[in-house]
Amino acid sequence: MIDIRKATPADQEPIWEIIKPVIASGDTYVFDPNSSKEKMLAYWCGPDKHTYVAERNGIIVGTFVLKDNQPDLGSHIANGSYMTAPSASGQGVGKAMGAFSIEEAKRLGYKAMQFNIVIKSNEQAVRLWEKLGFTIIGEIPEAFNHQQNGLTNAYIMYRKL
Repeated sequence: MIDIRKATPADQEPIWEIIKPVIASGDTYVFDPNSSKEKMLAYWCGPDKHTYVAERNGIIVGTFVLKDNQPDLGSHIANGSYMTAPSASGQGVGKAMGAFSIEEAKRLGYKAMQFNIVIKSNEQAVRLWEKLGFTIIGEIPEAFNHQQNGLTNAYIMYRKL
């Protein structure tokens, strides 16, 4: 059973413990693999975001944020970012967070969701988003400097809510 709730300030350390190994690999997120804890928590838990955690048996195993994809006249479309603890990979955490975030985005008044950079080689994420109703609406050549594969294409994915 996975429980999802709004993050609190007390969740920042466990959130960092998820972010740190996810960005360290340099294969799924645009953040510098050596980004500081302060930088990443300021971004992930910033005032412009709705930050959530996913728990299993009281242990935080995932985190995600929802925010406006663009300011002002583009603020009716949500953007999201998701991270699962490496130890919980493949256990349905991402799917649970994705499904919850779709309903939460609707509740928050968003009309659609858009992901601006889903790394093409991150096939697990691409398949998940497609299963949850997202469509690839564009491909950006060499958009991501993958730490192992070099310049890699990325998708823009979209779903109406």
